Amino acid sequence: MDKVKASAEVGLAKAGEAGKAGQAKLDAVQAKHRADGLLRQLGATVYGERMGRAGPPHDQEVERIVGELQAYEAEYGPLSS
Repeated sequence: MDKVKASAEVGLAKAGEAGKAGQAKLDAVQAKHRADGLLRQLGATVYGERMGRAGPPHDQEVERIVGELQAYEAEYGPLSS
């Protein structure tokens, strides 16, 4: 009975580790998706300004997006191009 209990505890520990690793991977994928969206927003904002289609200057919006992208890079590493 002790062997069964020990095996079950080992199995539960391994399952917990796998769950944590899976959650970390999911978090990283979601963060990458968010960063991709931010890059698209940044590009659209700058393109609109360059083409004269944007309203007032979007300096604050650009700074916000760049700040979020820098936070992403600080946590997950450089963005790939």
